[in-house]
Amino acid sequence: MKMHSDEVARLQTPDEGALRACLDAMKASQTRDGPPDAALRMDRLTRVLVLLRDRVDAFCAALDADFGGRARETSLMSDVMATFNTVKYARGRVRRWMKPDRRDGVMPFNLFGARVEVERMPKGVVGILGPWNVPLFTTLAPLAFALAAGNRAMLKPSELVPRTSALLQTAVQDLFAAEEVAVFNGDAAVAGAFSALPFDHLVFTGSTTTGIRVMRAAAENLVPVTLELGGKSPVIVGRSADVALAAERIVSAKVMNSGQVCVSPDTVHVADELIEPFIAACEAVHRRLFPPSVGDAALTSVIDARHYARIRGYLEEVRSAGGRIVDCGGGLATGGRKMALHLVIGPPVGSRIAQEEIFGPLLQVERYADIAAIIDRINAAPRPLALYYFGTDRAEERRVLERTLSGGVAINDVMLQVAAHDAPFGGRASSRVTSRHFDHGRSSRVFISRSNRPYGLTCSQISGVRAA
Repeated sequence: MKMHSDEVARLQTPDEGALRACLDAMKASQTRDGPPDAALRMDRLTRVLVLLRDRVDAFCAALDADFGGRARETSLMSDVMATFNTVKYARGRVRRWMKPDRRDGVMPFNLFGARVEVERMPKGVVGILGPWNVPLFTTLAPLAFALAAGNRAMLKPSELVPRTSALLQTAVQDLFAAEEVAVFNGDAAVAGAFSALPFDHLVFTGSTTTGIRVMRAAAENLVPVTLELGGKSPVIVGRSADVALAAERIVSAKVMNSGQVCVSPDTVHVADELIEPFIAACEAVHRRLFPPSVGDAALTSVIDARHYARIRGYLEEVRSAGGRIVDCGGGLATGGRKMALHLVIGPPVGSRIAQEEIFGPLLQVERYADIAAIIDRINAAPRPLALYYFGTDRAEERRVLERTLSGGVAINDVMLQVAAHDAPFGGRASSRVTSRHFDHGRSSRVFISRSNRPYGLTCSQISGVRAA
């Protein structure tokens, strides 16, 4: 797609008055029309499916251009299919979610026919601020649940993916009335005005720093918020783990979107005696996924020059301190902002990579002697959005689960918990405020357990690249 950033910026960039006028019109329509019935909710969700189905090629091309290199397979899996499955899930459960829940009656009035029911009502207008990393999924998945609940929605996609955001705006305008769903594009100033609107609910996915600003702006109008903020999601590779299998699943997930995923593994804690076999296994997996003979076409670029410089800065800081860095790419030549996965082994405690969420193609690897020390280290850090454990020692597994707190957990796998539509997805404290999917406000975490057996697909088949 040939569209320059300045051209995208001119596409209906709104002012604060236009944003407020749209919100007022949506609220007035919601009040006038009342809660939509099941048929209308399902029709709106069907239109989201049509939006995706009819523009698959265009969205993949836009994402490739916005990232400066993103394989079609990555966009199909992480944005198109993930969103499509979420919307279908929500559409198939609209009628069930609309049914009142019977609750215990109040004595003695229940003896005389009184009953208690919980009836779910639409909140009204939901604002959704989307990020750049998986822009369709993180914007349209919250939209699916908002529409299933009978709400209207205003979307503000990220300005860092301008072509994708412009295409989404056009597609929504083609399929939805202005008072049903509206998309607004623009820079950080537009996002700031958007987050200050008196929505009935506001959803934001992004960095903790921006999340604080969004929550502060929403607080001026007492708007309830759902924030997904990420963090340093740790992995524990226990002594009972199958090291080759752990490396395969960790690396396969880490290279997805070049690590630019909120639940991507960040720091891997490996038992002393397993660390060298683990490093070697990670290198072998990466060579199968991205053999030098194929080139870097399947790698996703780091989103922009600022983030690329940040990630290179992590490496230079560790390298200058004499730290150990393992380039899993080996002989793979990369260009532009593409990077092979790098393992950073035991970086200095005060280094930036040890303190900040990586959000890129680097993996911090730490050795440990005693699992108790790792549990203490995890508990001393901000609550992670995700926690992962590999091993077959059930007693150790329970110890990790009972002594730590996180938004979600996967056993013998990583990132799988995000796909559990029938469970809340969220973190705790700095990684999340309330939970996404249809379940809001509960203090719970998703627990996914995988067998210690290999997948039916090879890593190369999963990534869409076959080794030569």
